[in-house]
Amino acid sequence: MFSTGSTLFSFRGPFGVPIEVHSSLIFLIFILMAAGSSVVALFYSAIFIVMLVGSIFLHEMGHAWGCLVQGIPVRRVVIFGGGGFCEYGSSPSHHEQELIVAMGPIVNLTVWALASLAWPYLPNEVVAWVFIVLAQINLFLAVLNMLPAHPLDGGKLFRLALMRFLPAQTATHISGLVGLIIAVLWIPAMIYSFITYGLLLFFMPSIRLHWQMLKA
Repeated sequence: MFSTGSTLFSFRGPFGVPIEVHSSLIFLIFILMAAGSSVVALFYSAIFIVMLVGSIFLHEMGHAWGCLVQGIPVRRVVIFGGGGFCEYGSSPSHHEQELIVAMGPIVNLTVWALASLAWPYLPNEVVAWVFIVLAQINLFLAVLNMLPAHPLDGGKLFRLALMRFLPAQTATHISGLVGLIIAVLWIPAMIYSFITYGLLLFFMPSIRLHWQMLKA
């Protein structure tokens, strides 16, 4: 995953949460804009970038809402080239973490559902395209984040679910093993995705992290 880089700018977001946008986001924007070979292509690339970053922002605000509704302060939300993260102001319990973690994908699935329901009724082709792509982006983010590998939400939820029935150490070992398998398979999957579809994922689960979890 990218380094978050230095802060480009910051502002107060919804619920008064401090939002930081980091410089590594510029690299992601450059990569996506470089695919445009004409003015029209650049226009659509710019719209895609706005929807992607906006969807990541909404995802992280879902986590922030999950904190605040349980009385857990949010220190900041960071948006950077590799995605985003929500930093807590205090340590939530395991049960509190379940809602916090789940709210990110839930927000993406909500946006996907609303955009999917709306686009068939839109008369303008460009606006309809925006809603179709917005739905696809959010479905992709939801599915990607629910993979049971750390630091994705799916990996965290998988470990938290195991901890409801198993000792914490055992849950960590199992979560580490599953995540390690996914991290190893991720490499050929990335190569196949790039060769077949021209898609390059700017994220890779850490093999080292999952190995440490397995051996903890």
